[in-house]
Amino acid sequence: MVELLFDDIFKIERLNPDGKKFDKVTRIEAKSEKFDMFMHLDINTEIYNLKEGEKFSMALAPTLNLDGTPDTGYFLQGNRKSLADRYEYVMHGKLFRISESSGHGGKAEIDASFGGLLMMLKGDPSHCSKFELDQRLFLLIRKV
Repeated sequence: MVELLFDDIFKIERLNPDGKKFDKVTRIEAKSEKFDMFMHLDINTEIYNLKEGEKFSMALAPTLNLDGTPDTGYFLQGNRKSLADRYEYVMHGKLFRISESSGHGGKAEIDASFGGLLMMLKGDPSHCSKFELDQRLFLLIRKV
């Protein structure tokens, strides 16, 4: 069974908080329900559209293989089931920064790039403990 690195339901609070920069990309600002995490996420709106106030499930996984075996980097067509079958929008990328603010109530922040589409996830450090620098990730989304 594949182990998810992170899984929560987010509610979109704002779209393009810094203004629209690209025609086919929207930056969403969202807050998670279970872990109280804050996220900025760029999505390709030509493929998948989200609206302010909508809720979606977002998971981060190291592989799409249901048995948890590492991803080979090659897409094999066929009848093989994968974690992607359970979601509507999937991106593959790399975690490029992990930072943690010091002091009481400090926050951890992870940053990943999915072919230039960026994600920033910030919150309690205990929810970021499974992540490693330069880790390859799959981001999976479905509306709820």
